[in-house]
Amino acid sequence: MPDTGAMPSAPAPQIHPLPAPVRPDPVRDRWKDLMRLAMDEAALATSTGDVPVGALVLGPDGAVIGRGHNVREADGDPTGHAEVVAIRQAAAAVGEWRLGGCTLVVTLEPCTMCAGALVLSRIDRVVYGALDPKAGAAGSLFDVMRDRRLNHRPEVVPGVLAEECSAQLLAFFETQR
Repeated sequence: MPDTGAMPSAPAPQIHPLPAPVRPDPVRDRWKDLMRLAMDEAALATSTGDVPVGALVLGPDGAVIGRGHNVREADGDPTGHAEVVAIRQAAAAVGEWRLGGCTLVVTLEPCTMCAGALVLSRIDRVVYGALDPKAGAAGSLFDVMRDRRLNHRPEVVPGVLAEECSAQLLAFFETQR
């Protein structure tokens, strides 16, 4: 091959697109912060042998007006679920049973009883952590809160800190074996 005096061409540079920037989501970050508070509430349940589920009710202004954790074992009450305890406390704080404009944050997907209580209390939004494939009524087994036949259907925000909430529950059940 004759030498033409030309420089050999360099290989074309490989261009790798930069990953899309992760945009902060202040709403999602707020749910995470509140879910961590609900997890702290859930931890209180274990001292009485109750399953660690915690719930908060936020008023329309975002302030916590109700909190609860499971007390079925502690109180010998089959309705002593975290959501019911938090709803009762919030209703007492507001002075009536209608909790329009309020949000419930709970570490485990509500069961049918709690989903019914949330619909009846007129809660506007339910934010939950771990799915409950055995008894969940917010989309996994049943979908009570979004049933079109009901007169009130809260917005449902699933899966906030789901792994952490699940881990808290699994750690409890491992100690029960």
